Formats: sequence, C-alpha cells, structure tokens
Amino acid sequence: MSNENDTLTLGGHAFTSRFILGSGKYSPSLIEAAVQHAGAQMITLSVRRANTKQSENILDHIPEGVTLVPNTSGARDADEAVRIAHLARALGCGTFVKIEIMRDTKYLLPDNYETLKATERLAAEGFTVLPYMHPDLNVARDLVKAGAAAIMPLGAPIGSNRGLATADFIQILIDEIDLPVIVDAGIGAPSQACRAMEMGASAIMANTALATSGDVPRMARAFKLAIEAGREAYRAGLGRVLSRGAAASDPLTGFLR
Repeated sequence: MSNENDTLTLGGHAFTSRFILGSGKYSPSLIEAAVQHAGAQMITLSVRRANTKQSENILDHIPEGVTLVPNTSGARDADEAVRIAHLARALGCGTFVKIEIMRDTKYLLPDNYETLKATERLAAEGFTVLPYMHPDLNVARDLVKAGAAAIMPLGAPIGSNRGLATADFIQILIDEIDLPVIVDAGIGAPSQACRAMEMGASAIMANTALATSGDVPRMARAFKLAIEAGREAYRAGLGRVLSRGAAASDPLTGFLR
C-alpha cells in the first residue's frame, strides 16, 4: 500500500512522511540524515538558530521543499510565545509554529495554561499552531476549540530518551480528540516510535534519539522504517489480545486419531 495515499494534513499541507525532526541538537549532518534517510518533510527550529546575523544560520542547511516549523523555545508565557512567532514569520519562516512554553527549568514541562492562551491568539491570526503540551484531555479539548492544527503531547521529559512514559494518557487523546496527535519529546528508540504509531499517533517528532546515536544516518533510517511499520500495523488493525489462557493457531483434533 502506497504511503502517498496516506497523508498527514496540517495547515492545508499534505505530508507523506510522519517523521518530524526537532533540531534543538542542531548540526548539518543531523539535518541531512533526517531528510535523506528518515524522509523528514518538517523540521522544527528555534528562532535564534534562524537569526541571519549569526555566522552559521540553520536555514542554510535545510533543503528546499522542507516545511519549517519555528518553535517558541525560551518563552515563559503566552506573550513571549506570540512575539517569537511574529519574529519567525518576519524572518521568512512561514506561518507554522510549534508552541513551547516552559516556566519550569528543571523538568522542562510545558505550561498548558499559557500554551492554550498562545494557541488561541496565534490561530486567530492565521498561524498553523502545533502546541506542545502535557497530555491532559480537558486541555486538549480546549486546544481544539482554540484552533490548534494538531496537538503534541510529550512521551517523556525532553531529551530523556525514556520513551512512552505517558502512553496511557496519549492513548486517551488519540481516542477522544479529532486532531492529529504528534508524539513529541522523550522518544528514544525506533521501537518506541513504532509503538506510538501502532497506538494511532499521527506522527513522531524526535531529536535526541538521532543526535546522540552512534550512527546518525542509520538511526534515521531505522526511525523511518519503524514509523512506517507502526502506521501500517495501525491501519491493518492489531490482532486480539487474550487476557488469559491460549488459543491454538492450528486445529488440535483429527490428526493422530
């Protein structure tokens, strides 16, 4: 079955890849590997990385055709997030924006309250808003009403590579929210990405798992294959799980007697 018939649509853009690169641990080789080997069609970037006055500009290393998703990294409240989004648009990064608002500097957990306020304001201005959030059903419902294009619940704390620590809560969002659910933060291995896709997630965002691996191009390809496998398994429908006992896959009667 062709992936071209199974697209992810955000802000009127259709994507055949369901892998999104976070470029916080930015390097040209990481971007190259993600695009060439993982098929990334979206890359998040910090506005300070796109500052054209710096000696090295991340925009110089992102290929044509890749959708830029500026994030509001460093914002501590909705006002700061909105200002960063405006700056990113003025720098030519387009109207996609990933809302990241974190007042907590130890665990880097998203501030859902301020995120909701920023989402409502930026969506009203025509931005395609992708809010990074702690998986909470009530907040997710409010983000839908506020105009979010997707929701991005964390799997585990940023940069931890701990996987799907919040899997039960993410599953609730997948089951109840009529928006793409993009699992963001904490995914540390292709198997974890595959599991999230089997659950019904729409896409995976990863950064640290690739950037800290021993072979970045090979790990990028592993993520691509895992995401595709998980998506196909979800679309096929996973087999039943027995709570107890066993069920023979072949007939047990009539062969020997």
